[in-house]
Amino acid sequence: MLSVITAASRVAWADMRALYSPVTWTFGWLGRILAQVIFFALIGLLLEDPDAVVFLFIGQAVMVTVVEVFFTVASTTWEKKAGTLPLILASPAALWAVLFGRSLQWVPSGVATASAALFVLGPALGIGWSIGAAVLAVPVLILVSLSMYAVALTLAAAALRTPGWRNVLGNVGHLGIMLGCGVVVPVTAWPAGVQLLVQAVPLTHGLEVIRALHTSGPSAELLAPVALLLTTGLGWAAVAAAAFSLFASVGRRDGSIAFSE
Repeated sequence: MLSVITAASRVAWADMRALYSPVTWTFGWLGRILAQVIFFALIGLLLEDPDAVVFLFIGQAVMVTVVEVFFTVASTTWEKKAGTLPLILASPAALWAVLFGRSLQWVPSGVATASAALFVLGPALGIGWSIGAAVLAVPVLILVSLSMYAVALTLAAAALRTPGWRNVLGNVGHLGIMLGCGVVVPVTAWPAGVQLLVQAVPLTHGLEVIRALHTSGPSAELLAPVALLLTTGLGWAAVAAAAFSLFASVGRRDGSIAFSE
């Protein structure tokens, strides 16, 4: 299946090259995202609370990789719009393996965007990093991006059934995650039920690790949230694979693969 995912990712990179040039990605997408991160950091300045500045800055800087991988919800439906989905289903490869690679371009792009915010914009705003903390934060960012990519793929499986709702699913999904997972307010600010629910979202644990790395550096105490980040990410990947397989099975029976809108 790895060879199928790799082959599908080549199409993803072709899409990326069609969407962005190095200039438009840097000055269009990245510039817009850095402005967004600065905006939220300024809220902390208005509150005259240095801790709030750091909290909001790191939360938004990590969140931008989630925003980017959630483009997967829309880009997964491109195969249906192009009319190539029935051909994929007729091939020997599993649908989930193809679609896991089909939108993979958003993962490295999201990691690059978040890294620029954290490690270039951050020091410019007085939010510095030790070398050790920064080196360890990068692989955590990669894990966050891959894990949240699995969450986005699960929503994408639903979007294949209702393509007209793809943008709604993506936007409502990432906004709900931003509100509940500790991006703009601490998780502890929410009722106990919400706090329990967001433990299933990888971002909750990834943010905990990155904030702890910034505040106090590496420690053995971070192994537990890293393990939760990995476990929840793998869990969502399994759910996404099952959801795509179910879509393929149901679609073959009712004819909705090629004709539903």
